[in-house]
Amino acid sequence: MSIAPEPVSLRLAEILGALSEALDLTEGQPPGHCMRCCYIGVRLGGVLHLTPRQTGELYYTLLLKDLGCSSNAARICELYLADDLGFKQGFKEIDDSLAHVLKFILQQTGLKAGLAERFRTLVNIARNGGAIAQELIETRCQRGAAIARKLRFGEAVCSGIMSLDEHWNGGGRPAGLAREAIPLFSRIALLAQVVDVFFQAKGREAALAEVRERSGSWFDPALVAAFEALACDDGLWETLSSRSLAEQVLALEPPQERLGADEDYLDDIAEAFAEVVDSKSPYTSGHSERVALFTDMIAEAMEYDPEHRRRLKRAALLHDIGKLGISNAILDKPGKLDAAEFAQVRSHPVYSEMILSKIAAFSELATIGGAHHERLDGKGYPRGLTAEAIGLDTRIVTVADIFDALTADRPYRAAMPLSQALATLDADTGTAVDGQVVAALRRALKKLDAEEVAQAAA
Repeated sequence: MSIAPEPVSLRLAEILGALSEALDLTEGQPPGHCMRCCYIGVRLGGVLHLTPRQTGELYYTLLLKDLGCSSNAARICELYLADDLGFKQGFKEIDDSLAHVLKFILQQTGLKAGLAERFRTLVNIARNGGAIAQELIETRCQRGAAIARKLRFGEAVCSGIMSLDEHWNGGGRPAGLAREAIPLFSRIALLAQVVDVFFQAKGREAALAEVRERSGSWFDPALVAAFEALACDDGLWETLSSRSLAEQVLALEPPQERLGADEDYLDDIAEAFAEVVDSKSPYTSGHSERVALFTDMIAEAMEYDPEHRRRLKRAALLHDIGKLGISNAILDKPGKLDAAEFAQVRSHPVYSEMILSKIAAFSELATIGGAHHERLDGKGYPRGLTAEAIGLDTRIVTVADIFDALTADRPYRAAMPLSQALATLDADTGTAVDGQVVAALRRALKKLDAEEVAQAAA
């Protein structure tokens, strides 16, 4: 089955709202976290009487506030010897008192490490805690703002993402901004984030209590007062738990500020979120881009038309978006995975399909994302599909994915030489992979070699 063309223009909010669930995964948050933050923040913006232009900018700041969240996942695992997803989720659910922060770190650090390794890690954190926190937040904020720029957003949105972790009293990061020097969108986003985290974990009263407790330290007191007024509306809390949340968030974007996404913008979106995915692990840096390149080379060798190649390339860029829901403690593990860990890895295509299927125009991309680890003989995952249920487009991405995995360094082995990787694909032809696709990859690589020789001779 080939990928059907998307409409010329799509609602940008619908696309980015769906993709924001990938950001929820890598932050260890319940699905819909960014959407709920968007609803809270835009409703708060209404109390503040923001203009339609400001509301539109705030809307995308809230949906995309966690764009940089994957970039510090591997470092969290390395520094704290912890599951990054659980660590991030738990850290957001404690208050900001030093005693509770220290208790959390002591409880979470190095739980599966040896005693000596855990002791060394805790000593390092005690000595360098401030520098570690600065590094992690700075990396996240800078990467998030940079990706927002790639998504064509202006500085109001980018600075809102960049300053998400700044605190009203100047005790936040990465720049130690205080009071009105913190962009308004950042102040709203942080408050909305804390409200949602505590509402999901402990309920309405706990969320209100936490906001009041942090007034004047984390939060602008004027924003807290505005939120307290908003919180009297029972409908706010009901919507946050409603199945119609996504539709209501879409309706909140000011009509005059609504943005569309044409074919070129869809390419930019796919490339930006591929960067989010590949930032999660040093071993997958550039993986989605390379899979997209190999996919396009194969499709060209198989004489696909340019528009089909373009859409297939998007599928390749987004095929691994579900990996944002897998802990780096597993993705970067140097040894063999145990059964429970491998079961988690096998879930990532399910996440990919779940996220992409929420975008109507990406239904075929969702199919590829969900099936790129299936095998022709039915021994793949997650569903054990056999050849007749695996379309040619999926088979192309599968070969491109395997080829890149074989020719790139992994935590458990070094990269294979090109000849060995091709021999491995040959050995799996007819059982795991499609022979005509492998043959097309060979033709594409030979053409590339011929072009390089021609350029060298010119």
